Amino acid sequence: MTDNIPLQPVRQKKRMDSKHRGGCCECLRCCGRREPRPRTVWLGHPEKRDQRYPRNVINNQKYNFFTFLPGVLFNQFKYFFNLYFLLLACSQFVVEMRLGALYTYWVPLGFVLAVTVIREAAEELRCYMRDKEVNSQIYSKLTARGTVKVKSSNIQVGDLIIVEKNQRVPADMIFLRTSEKNGSCFLRTDQLDGETDWKLRLPVTCTQRLPTASDLLQIRSYVYAEEPNIDIHNFVGTFTREDSDPPVNESLSIENTLWASTVIASGTVVGVVLYTGRELRSVMNTSNPRSKIGLFDLEVNCLTKILFGALVVVSLVMVALQHFAGRWYLQIIRFLLLFSNIIPISLRVNLDMGKIVYSWVIRRDSKIPGTVVRSSTIPEQLGRISYLLTDKTGTLTQNEMVFKRLHLGTVAYGLDSMDEVQSHIFSIYTQPQDPPAVKGLSLATKVRRTMSSRVHEAVKAIALCHNVTPVYESNGVTDQAEAERHYEDSCRVYQASSPDEVALVQWTESVGLTLVGRDQSSVQLRSPGGHILNFTILQIFPFTYESKRMGIIVRDESTGEITFYMKGADVVMAGIVQYNDWLEEECGNMAREGLRVLVVAKKSLTEEQYQDFEARYVQAKLSVHDRSLKVATVIESLEMEMELLCLTGVEDQLQTDVRPTLETLRNAGIKVWMLTGDKLETATCTAKNAHLVTRTQDIHIFRLVTNRGEAHLELNAFRRKHDCALVISGDSLEVCLKYYEYEFMELACQCPAVVCCRCAPTQKAQIVRLLQERTGKLTCAVGDGGNDVSMIQEADCGVGVEGKEGKQASLAADFSITQFKHLGRLLMVHGRNSYKRSAALSQFVIHRSLCISTMQAVFSSVFYFASVPLYQGFLIIGYSTIYTMFPVFSLVLDKDVKSEVAMLYPELYKDLLKGRPLSYKTFLIWVLISIYQGSIIMYGALLLFESEFVHIVAISFTSLILTELLMVALTIQTWHWLMIVAELLSLSCYIASLVFLHEFIDVYFIATLSFLWKVTVITLVSCLPLYVLKYLRRRFSPPSYSKLTS
Repeated sequence: MTDNIPLQPVRQKKRMDSKHRGGCCECLRCCGRREPRPRTVWLGHPEKRDQRYPRNVINNQKYNFFTFLPGVLFNQFKYFFNLYFLLLACSQFVVEMRLGALYTYWVPLGFVLAVTVIREAAEELRCYMRDKEVNSQIYSKLTARGTVKVKSSNIQVGDLIIVEKNQRVPADMIFLRTSEKNGSCFLRTDQLDGETDWKLRLPVTCTQRLPTASDLLQIRSYVYAEEPNIDIHNFVGTFTREDSDPPVNESLSIENTLWASTVIASGTVVGVVLYTGRELRSVMNTSNPRSKIGLFDLEVNCLTKILFGALVVVSLVMVALQHFAGRWYLQIIRFLLLFSNIIPISLRVNLDMGKIVYSWVIRRDSKIPGTVVRSSTIPEQLGRISYLLTDKTGTLTQNEMVFKRLHLGTVAYGLDSMDEVQSHIFSIYTQPQDPPAVKGLSLATKVRRTMSSRVHEAVKAIALCHNVTPVYESNGVTDQAEAERHYEDSCRVYQASSPDEVALVQWTESVGLTLVGRDQSSVQLRSPGGHILNFTILQIFPFTYESKRMGIIVRDESTGEITFYMKGADVVMAGIVQYNDWLEEECGNMAREGLRVLVVAKKSLTEEQYQDFEARYVQAKLSVHDRSLKVATVIESLEMEMELLCLTGVEDQLQTDVRPTLETLRNAGIKVWMLTGDKLETATCTAKNAHLVTRTQDIHIFRLVTNRGEAHLELNAFRRKHDCALVISGDSLEVCLKYYEYEFMELACQCPAVVCCRCAPTQKAQIVRLLQERTGKLTCAVGDGGNDVSMIQEADCGVGVEGKEGKQASLAADFSITQFKHLGRLLMVHGRNSYKRSAALSQFVIHRSLCISTMQAVFSSVFYFASVPLYQGFLIIGYSTIYTMFPVFSLVLDKDVKSEVAMLYPELYKDLLKGRPLSYKTFLIWVLISIYQGSIIMYGALLLFESEFVHIVAISFTSLILTELLMVALTIQTWHWLMIVAELLSLSCYIASLVFLHEFIDVYFIATLSFLWKVTVITLVSCLPLYVLKYLRRRFSPPSYSKLTS
């Protein structure tokens, strides 16, 4: 209570200060974003505020109405090549530089920008509509005039808001009242933290006791809350009621909160709004992931820089051959404009549209249903993955728990002996308790009695120590209320924050002790005889990742006994339980079988011991400063010399087809690393079970190292091993990376497989980053939980699996799949096709531009290096659009092998890792082809034309169009009906348009036989040698895929 004394005077002083403060300072304070501060919020009185709060609007848009166009244009022109084309088009306004009609430069640039602006506008509109829908949701607000309707965007700090079942919580609130009889409510938090399980929330005791909700406005009370921050799992605050005698003080924690974006799963609740708008926990946790640029795009950028260099060189050569006569600097600019086709403006558009097609094909693939492409900019990355980093639980395994083992130290029960456990439980509840001593009671009976009580204590502990809540739903025959009253088995479902917990409670039900009811203050179990056993919950200490354990203090209503039960990981429980000689060994044995082990213990408390603990615990919970530390210290005072009851072993089953998928990836030359937060033994067992480590490979388990010397010795020992899988813990990894980062990564990268256990989320991301830096290879990260998000966002390619842990990973990923086995097809088929298609498409677009540029160079050099365009107006635009666009773009449908063959021979994928489809070698080959074809067409036209210049244009342009169409046909490996349509459509468009091109082409000349034979000869000379070369190459040096298709 002492922590709360200065709160009110400080608040009044702040308000006085703000009155005296004036002028620009006040203005700045309102306009700028200040440092967040703690706040005092009066219930139902938003006007009594001590600082300015943001409006409760959700805004996910990148731009507003005024910044949209400038913002989009800036993002486009900050890249060199877009800026280059803009300067090019602008130069045409200068008369001395003009080379033809303005539209020949502005139409292509306008088209590219229009596509971008429309795409961005559609995305912004989608965002705006989504935000508007959320901001316009109607809620009920409690006021002095009664209940009024209010939009989500008009909710203020201090408002009392009513939220119905299945309604989204509109702002961060403190939970004041619920309509539920048990005085608590469930929340669905999957949109906030990615966890699909419901969370239990408790109202403020003082306000829950009020007769009606409207009484909240009659009392004088306030909430003192910490400043807004991003921590969704913790909260520190206090509730104070001033008009009661004495004043009521209650500590508030995460259990009393209703964060925005969660959904009420049971009952109707009333809450007071604490944070709004940009101060919401959900908004503060929304980080913009780094924008990933594909390696393929960087390679294409590199090639376009080479082309720009070539453009400058050709322009300088042309002016040099004129001996820099006259205004030569103007001539250089004119030649730069004349040869600007060397850098194709259509390259970016073709590749972006190609990516959209690949994404559509992936989504439509019936063999990997449910796959979602969230980032359509990097599908080519999937075709060049060298390292795959995967999570274990829920990704390789199903996160579906099956109870396999109960170990009591002297005896262990497996699946085949669970009937014995059942008979022990039955004997405890069917025989009279503590019968009078009977003479001659056999030793065997006494031993069985002792064993039965030990088994019973263990099962009872497992049935009580958890956060599982049985929920009753109507099943069509029995309604919900009746099912709840009679504890109907067929209507009961268990809700918990972990599937392990549900597996344990389902197991206790199978052996006779059933959890039938639970609220915030009591638990009901049903014995094999049908009797209901009532227990009062005195305290509960939830599981956290730091403590790795959970505890509960209960009072048995029939006997009044108070017992403290606890369960947790062996590493923490070993120091809490009484000394024993079997715990460590049996935990190791069970972990080697791939079981998840929990240690269960208990401690009986007297009434005095409990009262002393409760007083200290309540005092610690009221602290505002260092609350969590003080609370932990008080709980630890109980956690000593506890009686070890049993070990439980739960198995997490492998996902379907994990083994063949991992084998496919290994054969494709991809190294798989498993990064998990689980213990070393379980991780090693899963690695063997999933065949991540093959039977012939040795496993080197890296010893736990704590300093530089130990790390040095262990690395030397590891260096002597060959073809050996590595298993290392997060702690040892941290030490190695601190002192021997380069040496460790060099050795680890040589391993066929690596398993990192006890890995923190930040460590997972660090490993991905190190692999990228050290190897320069592409990485792919696969995970299913919130703890995998950082790794997924860091990797070159992030894949999220929609698992039991929610959708957080799949929402943050570039690609989302429903099962791990779909990864094989995603990489082997779609990744491979996307990369090969984009490589062919980009090089063909460059070839198309280089051809016409070569012709321009030949034309200029023949006519005394004059900077006069060969083709003008619509011809130059039509060439790269309606005449050749469809056949060239149809290359995105090409494939070298069928998908079944690509899956059957993953070695085909290995070929792509060398980057051969798009390399300096292939680029040079295409450049030479372009120069050859451009020269043949231009020189041929110059040789064969008869009298007029317009005949050169007709012969050369028609030959050029036919050459491009034939070259597309030469490049295609597997014909698709759309490719044939594209070829015929383009040819038809050209023939039909000749009627309208009389300004550039002599219509009467093209109808003559002379024109036809000249075009045919030039086209054959430009294309036939390439067809012959292709045939010879396929005959004497066929590529690997052609051997499989023949």
